[in-house]
Amino acid sequence: MTFLTIEGASKRYGAVAALDDVSLAVPAGSRTAIVGASGSGKTTLLRLIAGFEAPDAGRLTLDGAVLADGPAIVPAHRRGIGFVTQDGALFPHLTIAQNIGFGLERGLADRAVRIEALMRTVDLDPAMLERRPHQLSGGQQQRVALARALARQPRLMLLDEPFSALDTGLREATRKAVAAMLEAAGVTTILVTHDQTEALSFAHQVAVLSEGRLAQAGAPHELYRRPHDRRTALFLGEAVLMKGQAGVGWVDCALGRLPAGTHGHRGEVEIMLRPEQIRFTPVEEGAEQGCLARVVEVEFGGALRAVTVALISNGMKLRITGTGLELPPTGARVRLNVAGPAHVFDA
Repeated sequence: MTFLTIEGASKRYGAVAALDDVSLAVPAGSRTAIVGASGSGKTTLLRLIAGFEAPDAGRLTLDGAVLADGPAIVPAHRRGIGFVTQDGALFPHLTIAQNIGFGLERGLADRAVRIEALMRTVDLDPAMLERRPHQLSGGQQQRVALARALARQPRLMLLDEPFSALDTGLREATRKAVAAMLEAAGVTTILVTHDQTEALSFAHQVAVLSEGRLAQAGAPHELYRRPHDRRTALFLGEAVLMKGQAGVGWVDCALGRLPAGTHGHRGEVEIMLRPEQIRFTPVEEGAEQGCLARVVEVEFGGALRAVTVALISNGMKLRITGTGLELPPTGARVRLNVAGPAHVFDA
């Protein structure tokens, strides 16, 4: 069931179109990630949903109630929406208990009990309640900010790059914990991020914005494997792009004949492979069977590695990612094989 509906939302700042006719449906209880390059309109869209800005045109509804119809909007404080920013925006002069309870009525009989319960919900020790924000780690501060937002029992939670200030290990752990908490609470969530990996791992639905327009929206694996165009493909991760000749269910390219969903396309097309689809095996000098290449560069990155090869047939260079266990020497000859189908762009 659709919980939040955005229909034809547009917003301009002077001559700049921050958003141009964006439509998006967010299912109830789901997590949606909005991604895009800087200036693509991500934060503007989040602010329209929160009620901090009014659209110039378009309609927003939440659980059947109209939030905005063009410039006519419901004020932010009447929307029942939680908002967590990049830095958490905790009040430095208040204790953790006071920060979490900031939005709760002071006369509530069970106020202290609810604050302690919220601490446990975000997996923090209630013994921290008398500390100040500067006495907590970055990840703990973000959890406190989430607890404060949850205190008002929001119908919708908006997260504006809340993990970007954390180091890599803490960022991943915090993201997983927050996703689990929100799912357990049944809160519909929208995350804005510039981190593609974060979006793909956090969300049930990913929406890609490009220059103020919605380029594509769908399940993370669908967008990653079958993007509509090369810009979306390259934004969501590394991609091997090349020309090919399409037939019925196949495409001929520099890597040979590959299976592909050609969707009625014939003749010259542009195809995409994700680097992890390309595998290689060492071959002896003089072995000429299959698609051969020579290793020109090896990049070791711990658990992952990248190997750049040049095709023997035409010199085309391909960057192949994989586990750090596969480290062929520079200059070695390898045979390339492709796992899975190639993707043919729609246009």
